[in-house]
Amino acid sequence: MSDSVEEVTGAQLRHGLRIATLLVAMATVFGAGLANVLRYMDIYPSPLTQLTAFAALGAVLAGEATLLVRGRSWSRLRGPAIAIVLSASALSYVTLPEGRTSTGVDWIFGAANWVGIVVLLDRPLRTAASFLLAHELTALLHLLLLDDPSRADLARFATGSVSVFGFPLCLAVVAAGLRGLSAAAADSRREIEQVRVAETVAAESHRRRQQRFAELSSTTIPLLEGLADGSLRPEDPVVQRRCAIEAARMRRLFAEADTVANPLLHELRHCIDVADRKGVVVELDARGQWPTPPVAVRRDLTEAVLIVLATAASRARVTVMGSADLVSVSVVADCGGMNMPSPATPGVRVEALNNDDTVWVEARWQRTS
Repeated sequence: MSDSVEEVTGAQLRHGLRIATLLVAMATVFGAGLANVLRYMDIYPSPLTQLTAFAALGAVLAGEATLLVRGRSWSRLRGPAIAIVLSASALSYVTLPEGRTSTGVDWIFGAANWVGIVVLLDRPLRTAASFLLAHELTALLHLLLLDDPSRADLARFATGSVSVFGFPLCLAVVAAGLRGLSAAAADSRREIEQVRVAETVAAESHRRRQQRFAELSSTTIPLLEGLADGSLRPEDPVVQRRCAIEAARMRRLFAEADTVANPLLHELRHCIDVADRKGVVVELDARGQWPTPPVAVRRDLTEAVLIVLATAASRARVTVMGSADLVSVSVVADCGGMNMPSPATPGVRVEALNNDDTVWVEARWQRTS
């Protein structure tokens, strides 16, 4: 929850800084800038040019306000917007009266800088600094090339540049710091999430291992203990039959953790593999399409089959048939008569027929709505 709070707070801070920058720019352009344009209209050689430059800055600010309301950024329009700001600055200086650079008549000197920072607020600091430097150079070139600057003129320009260049740059530094903090917070959140996922995976793996151990403890472990203490003899056919059944159950248990398209057939193939290792010829026939049964249902469907396969003498045939709501698994093998376990899952039915040394077993599951 703290991560989400930090994320929201960082986004709110960046949004608030963007709004504050826009308000400063609008106050500068439509306040002091417009007042100076109107006040010195008679001094400009081409008032229409100054009004055009002012309209260009106003259009960029209107675009920023529109994007801010829509929650969007300049994206591909950022380059054209900066080009408009620099072009408006150059256009204003072309028709600026001689000797008026960085004075009240030079209204764009303290206005275009803020408009450009509005557009570049979410860009790297070097980009904003480059723009401010370009804006400064435009004014300086006008002063040096078109005016005959005195020492007082140069001092006035340097003094004005402290606020024209410094204040927007400080705001760009704050924005870059917020972006850096947000990026660091995002990296920390990703690392924390990775640790949490790893811990969850480890806990789930441990739980599955414990579950598998519990499932084997009632049948496999007593068999292993009997073989270890000598109470069960490996040459005993009954013990061999039990070993084959437990081996098939273990292979089925391990197969349940695999991610496959058809888990039922996948687990049946692992059960068949035990019979193949004994030299039993097994045929597998699958027909139709069926829904994926739950793990408990698949165990009931394969339990009788794996018992028959584990005890088959030479041949067996496994058939899987299914439809939209029914799955049937049957096996025919030469394993003689035996008692089949009752299914533990409601909805699963097991039928068995014995004929001399041949047994037929079918497990059927009907899915309920």
